[in-house]
Amino acid sequence: MISQQTKQIPDTLLLEERAGHVLSAIIGMADEDFGYIPFFAANLMEKPAFLTHGDWDYGSSHGRLVDALILARHMTGDERGRDIEERYRANFLSFFKEDGLSYRQINPKAPWETNANLIDQRAVILALTSWFMSTGDRKIKHVADKHVAALKRIAIKEKDVWYYPASEYTVNGWPSTNAIQLRLAPDPAAFCGRLVMPLLKYYELTGNMDAFELCQFFSALIVHRSGVFNPDGSFNDSLAYRSGHFHTRIGTLDALARFALHTQDASIIHFVKKSYDWALTRSTTFGWTPGDMHEQAFEHETCSLVDLISTGITLARVGYVEYWGIVERFMRNHLTESQLLNLDWVVGADSKANDDVGMKSFFNVAERTRGAFAGYSAPNDFCCNVSGGRGHTSDLQTCCIGSGTRGLFMGWSNTITEHNGTISVNFLLNRGSRWLDVSSHLPHEGKVELEIHRSVPRLLVRIPEWAGYAKVEVYRELGDSVRTQSGSEPSMWVNQRFLALGPVQAGEKITLTFPLSERQTIEKAVGQEFITRWRGDDVIHLSPAGTHHPFYNNRKIFEKAPLRSGQYRRLQEEFYW
Repeated sequence: MISQQTKQIPDTLLLEERAGHVLSAIIGMADEDFGYIPFFAANLMEKPAFLTHGDWDYGSSHGRLVDALILARHMTGDERGRDIEERYRANFLSFFKEDGLSYRQINPKAPWETNANLIDQRAVILALTSWFMSTGDRKIKHVADKHVAALKRIAIKEKDVWYYPASEYTVNGWPSTNAIQLRLAPDPAAFCGRLVMPLLKYYELTGNMDAFELCQFFSALIVHRSGVFNPDGSFNDSLAYRSGHFHTRIGTLDALARFALHTQDASIIHFVKKSYDWALTRSTTFGWTPGDMHEQAFEHETCSLVDLISTGITLARVGYVEYWGIVERFMRNHLTESQLLNLDWVVGADSKANDDVGMKSFFNVAERTRGAFAGYSAPNDFCCNVSGGRGHTSDLQTCCIGSGTRGLFMGWSNTITEHNGTISVNFLLNRGSRWLDVSSHLPHEGKVELEIHRSVPRLLVRIPEWAGYAKVEVYRELGDSVRTQSGSEPSMWVNQRFLALGPVQAGEKITLTFPLSERQTIEKAVGQEFITRWRGDDVIHLSPAGTHHPFYNNRKIFEKAPLRSGQYRRLQEEFYW
């Protein structure tokens, strides 16, 4: 950590601050009366609101939350709740059997069976990878190596693809050999495709070849044999493919994009881009996505949005720079709008008198969930209670809390990047780093300030497409020296949207200004239309308004960005996903 002092910074979106809020919710979801197993879901519309357990409580929830705690602490340095985190980690490790897989546990009040669910294994290797990356703990590497070996051992292997023939593996093996013989593989995206993302990162960290082989043969399965994605890039919406479930589809695209970048496979990048662009046509430009294409179509999962963010970042990194702006809109709008910070509308109970231990709790729900991300939201409301689809089910799930944290981390870690000596400011968000600080006055003013800490040979700053180029002005100060530049000058632009500021020196302060765009769009979501008012990349009004916990319409805009005392986190060394 680089020492620094508190200073005046814009009171605008600060992702590391949001990570501090979600850390509170991650800790608050622990059920101290049930072995500190976290609750999985919450119903906030009921009076009183309540938390519930589910069969996702084990490898999936613990894996997601351990990963999220590591990322949130890296972003914030916040040490709150270490005692509960240690309970999460101990629980997490206790779910492994000798075969190397993570198993769901028996809840005496529920009919859930013990099995190694393949959806859970993705969260498991995700957490193990972040855990090892952040600590270098060789014991965790041993657990991860054994887990990856098990994932490889149980895969059904054919000439050019591997797959899993069922959604659950048992202590006695696969439930049916007939399923193997007939190739009755369940949804390949949910059980194979999404696994590629954490497995690839684990391979990059450790060189584990089992992990790489799983990535290679699962990727081949998805692209060439699975039928998950139609030839035009659309999602296969048949029931066998979970009705085109968006989280698992886009999560698979995220995995494939990363694998393509690693292997330099342009054909897979083309495959991903085609389907990603199709997914964008089913989403709003501020980041709401359908849950699937049928029964859950009305229910947005924060998980799906984070998949869109992560995939868009990888596509931008390989050269499709237009996705930087798309991703910034997602983060400024539906990601952060979906974070539960105001709970005045939630009716709670201040005792555990009516709790059903191990299943349901009514106690202090609002306080325990503050900072969580929406599980199923409408475009204009934290709560989805429409007449279509399944109606109201729940309002937040542990998976979306973990994913939302990961979305904050992906935005934070990719705001400022370095490659071969070039520093790029990709998102116009508040962020500190060892090279420079970014102070963003958006959406109040078209103004971004850069404070340079280290001299760098080349600095690029992405300018939003709506800002144009001729009215972009640059004001550079170094001691008593002042010089100006303009976006209308020749040779100032590279990669379509990046302002090239050339070499910069330590101690230099650079102020960029440009006009703000105010516009109105009509956004469509599952047959509904929403009139959307924009200021820059921020939605400042949405109509029709929500009814339970409305989104967007309480955002305040000022002529000058308000300031506050604060500081940015500047780490000497960062880790990346």
